Amino acid sequence: MKRILIWFRNDLRIHDQKNIITAIKYNPDYIIPLYCFDERQFMTTSFGFSKTGKFRGKFLLESITDLKANLQKLGSNLIVRQGITEDIIAKIAIEYQVDLLLFSEEATSEEINIEKRIIKKLNQEQIKIKSTWQSTLYHSDQLPFSLEDIPDLFTNFRTKIEKKTYNYICEKTPHKLPPIPNIEIGQIPSLQKLGLTDYEIDSKVVLQFRGGETEGIKRLNNYFWKKDCLKEYKKTRNGMLGADYSSKFSPWLAHGCLSPRFIYQEVKKYEAQRVKNDSTYWLIFELLWRDFFRLIALKHGNRLFYISGLKNVDLHWQENWSFFEVWCEGQTGYPLIDANMRELKATGFMSNRGRQNVASFLTKNLGVNWPMGAEWFESLLIDYDVCSNWGNWNYLAGIGNDARGFRNFNITKQSQNYDRNGDYLRHWLPEIASIKGEKIHQPWMLSREEQEEFAVKLGTDYPYKVIVS
Repeated sequence: MKRILIWFRNDLRIHDQKNIITAIKYNPDYIIPLYCFDERQFMTTSFGFSKTGKFRGKFLLESITDLKANLQKLGSNLIVRQGITEDIIAKIAIEYQVDLLLFSEEATSEEINIEKRIIKKLNQEQIKIKSTWQSTLYHSDQLPFSLEDIPDLFTNFRTKIEKKTYNYICEKTPHKLPPIPNIEIGQIPSLQKLGLTDYEIDSKVVLQFRGGETEGIKRLNNYFWKKDCLKEYKKTRNGMLGADYSSKFSPWLAHGCLSPRFIYQEVKKYEAQRVKNDSTYWLIFELLWRDFFRLIALKHGNRLFYISGLKNVDLHWQENWSFFEVWCEGQTGYPLIDANMRELKATGFMSNRGRQNVASFLTKNLGVNWPMGAEWFESLLIDYDVCSNWGNWNYLAGIGNDARGFRNFNITKQSQNYDRNGDYLRHWLPEIASIKGEKIHQPWMLSREEQEEFAVKLGTDYPYKVIVS
């Protein structure tokens, strides 16, 4: 009998799922789909934050529930376990006489080390293993350079990539799967069993993220086809308030509920049926950034996490917890920073424009140790992706892949440029919502008379600036 075990990781989907298609080609008697809630992912970071916070935890549970339902529609099911992944896989593989393990490869050390331990355990039992790389738009075998020669600057990477023509073909979605053997299915845990607290959706949320392939495809169809937002993407992508200023595909991409190749194919379909312009190109451009960070992580390994960064630069960061805490709580006295940090804490999400500004502010203005910020994002972000998160923090801290070096953002100017009327600030900072005109962007400029007029007393209703710039 042929028995194949598929270990699902950050590839929680049926569409464009190479491991399923590979398994079917072996014509097995049984396929055992498995997801492990690894207890190490619910511990704490080096600075004491939850590695997986409640927002991502809930999104993950919804994604697993959806994957299970989709597998059931194909005549299969999802086996769920909680514990140490390599021990669980080895036990199931041995007990059910598995012939082959299939899984998707990851790019960073914690995940790669789990792969290595699994391979060692199964090799001892002479169980075959086949892994695949399917998390990026471009497969590593398609690149016009070796892994060691990947350009460290995105522009050079993109230029070389775009000179070559690629054929993006998604794997076919199966209509039926072989059954599972007589095995305990297991229960999908609650947030509480994962050590997390449940929560009510904040009333200020403008888009509620629900996990799973079904919801990911629904979001894509809504953004591309129903609302026709893609044609304006480049113009609106730097927005901060609203459901549709950007695609917001990132949570589903991070969990593998949406395939980047599927998104690419839908963009090309949109170009053929609606319009081809800078906006359609720019969405693919953003997928390229995602590929770049993942491949850079493969190239440089743990340097991505060193305080000296990819450039190996010693900048004497300070572990200033008083600065860090007012940044986390959105109490810096800089409205753009505070609004974004409060949105993150309340929802687990923040715009790309917001992320750039708050990261620049923490590192360049406050001089705080950048891994503290990276770990705070890791804990809270619903769309946390280890490569994109740590790659972007390297970039914005000035110790990564930015050709312009140690640059910082003018926070007031950014606020005026990207939230001209102050709508975003008023949405997340009700205590200064009454301020009219330009001074919403810099309340420290209010006179005593204006503070009385707008009922905003600095130092009481809203904090003074944490620093004087």
